[in-house]
Amino acid sequence: MSKMNIKRKNWLKKKARTKKALGVLGNHYRLVIFKSNKHIYGQLVDDIKKETLLSYSTQDNSMDMKDIKIKSKVESSKYVGYGLAEKIKEKKIKKIIFDRNGYRFHGRVKAIAEAIKEKGITI
Repeated sequence: MSKMNIKRKNWLKKKARTKKALGVLGNHYRLVIFKSNKHIYGQLVDDIKKETLLSYSTQDNSMDMKDIKIKSKVESSKYVGYGLAEKIKEKKIKKIIFDRNGYRFHGRVKAIAEAIKEKGITI
C-alpha cells in the first residue's frame, strides 16, 4: 500500500471518530468544514433530513474578494465565517454543531469557528 493511501485511510478514521464524538444524529444542525490548499468551504447540513441547507466558501460569487485586501488564508477564513454566520441567521438557526472534519482546531478552522461565535451563534 502506498504512503498516500495510508495517510488517506488514517484521515478517514479520524473523521469518523470526530463525527461519533459529536453525536451527529442530534437535533441540531452540523456545520462541516473542508479545506484545500487554496480555498476553504463550509456547509450547514441537516442530518435528519439528509440535506445541505446552505454553503459558503472563498470561491462564492457573493464574496467580494477583490474589494477586500486579504493578506492570508486565515483572514479569508474569517470572512467565510462571517458569511456563513449571516446565512445561518437568515435561516433563524441559533445553535449548531461544528464538525471540523478531522482537521485540527487550529489556524483556518479556528478562524471560521471564532467568526461564527462573534456573530452570536452558539457552537
